[in-house]
Amino acid sequence: MNLRNQWPVLPIVAGLASGLLTGCGSENGDSGAGGSTVVMGMSDDVLATDPASGYDPGSWLLFNNVFQSLLSFPSGGTEPQPEAAKACAFSDAETKVYKCTLRDGLKFSNGDSLTSKDVKFSFDRMLKINDPAGPAIMFPMLDSVDTPDEKTVVFNLKVPDATFPSKIASGAGSIVDHRQYDEDGLRKDGDAAGSGPYVLDSFGDDNAVFSVNPNYRGTAEVQNSGVTLKFFHGDQTNLKNALLDGDVDFAYRGLKAGDIADIEKDSGDEGIDIVEGTSAEVQHLVFNMNDPVAGKAGVRKAIAYLLDREALVNEVYEDTATPLYSIIPAGIAGHNTAFFDTYGARPSTSKAQAALQDDGITGKVKLTLWSTPSRYGPATDDEFKAIAKQLNASGLFEATVQSVPFAQYEKDIEAGKYGVYVKGWVPDYPDADNFTAPFFGQGNVLGNNFTNSTITDTLIPGTAAESDRAATDADFGELQDIVAQEIPVLPVWQAKQYAVARENVYGLEYCLDASTVFRFWEIKKG
Repeated sequence: MNLRNQWPVLPIVAGLASGLLTGCGSENGDSGAGGSTVVMGMSDDVLATDPASGYDPGSWLLFNNVFQSLLSFPSGGTEPQPEAAKACAFSDAETKVYKCTLRDGLKFSNGDSLTSKDVKFSFDRMLKINDPAGPAIMFPMLDSVDTPDEKTVVFNLKVPDATFPSKIASGAGSIVDHRQYDEDGLRKDGDAAGSGPYVLDSFGDDNAVFSVNPNYRGTAEVQNSGVTLKFFHGDQTNLKNALLDGDVDFAYRGLKAGDIADIEKDSGDEGIDIVEGTSAEVQHLVFNMNDPVAGKAGVRKAIAYLLDREALVNEVYEDTATPLYSIIPAGIAGHNTAFFDTYGARPSTSKAQAALQDDGITGKVKLTLWSTPSRYGPATDDEFKAIAKQLNASGLFEATVQSVPFAQYEKDIEAGKYGVYVKGWVPDYPDADNFTAPFFGQGNVLGNNFTNSTITDTLIPGTAAESDRAATDADFGELQDIVAQEIPVLPVWQAKQYAVARENVYGLEYCLDASTVFRFWEIKKG
């Protein structure tokens, strides 16, 4: 996303995968709600309540529960299934025309009927507004949306895109009420009119309150009577204390690795459960290919030979993440281990030195690693200091770390001021395309001046057009191998996803998977 820039989200962790079940659906609006209200604590903020703007994990958490998309990802699954639609399919062999038929009786929470007009309005509006902090960037392939009748929506694509169903199943596919939103501008009252399982009753600086939507018709079966989301604005200590004191029923996103480890050790005494799920969130070192130092292949290869991911994950993240050896994370179809195969898992000073010498570099390499303190996780600065220490221990580098507030950080990257910097990625949808096209396609979001014609002209459009996703593995493998050879980015880690809950909270295991959809409706309190 505009780098849904954020922090720690793996494929389903062994042992948990076998316990994840696809939730049963309900087409008659009988949600089964009636449990207690659940109080959730989160360190992330929700930056938007308007789907044309939000492109961050907190906002998409709200969208996935308040709005419907035509399709959705079932718990534990990566193939989109019908949600507001009762059926969707490509109607041509080229995967350029995608047709959906809506369910009967769809309504927004305010009672307005949901028809094909609202679907077309939602996509046309998003693209017209084209908010720089919004998801319009995901749909350069969308040419037009037709509505032959009130129940039928036809998407006409400029180029073949077999991943289009996954894109519209994400938060970017949220359907809004055309009567409640301005087609030319963003909604600014903090309210939301959706047709999802929940109604947004209130939204403020400290919390958001959600109640069950009585008009909802879809696949979710709601297990509670509402959710209160408390915001801790990056304060991990207060979030931990609120959980231990019982002020929140569970915490999601934002606890420090040390806090999770401490809670895990003491959970038996505290009445706290650690729920570990799958995630496809990743973090990379990014190299500015035009930088006089980082732009040299020898420097990038030397860093690749020296990076000790195992030590980094153990020391800084206390095993709440896992080493990542390719740009496509484990658990996503098409993943390989290109960086492991090319540079190994253990640091090699001799190979790093040889890489520098091959590029005519004989003295110590002076290098600044640029970080930002919290956007990609509370331990990012510590992580970069540990990486600098690893590089300097080789005797080949003189590396330092500079940390910059995120607003300035983004401006400086755009201006090309940094040679090496950090970027995190929470996927929009669980497909290898989402870990490659945004980074290495036309107008890549990394801002690192990297281009490769084989990737942009052949591999990305070819994999996008292939409807049999399993048939893309070889091309995605080639793409990952090219990246490992040229090193415009260096994969560092893949996060594990956690929720930490009081022992009377159930269902969180159905909320933590590679789709990154956090399903309020699965949670209940005993």
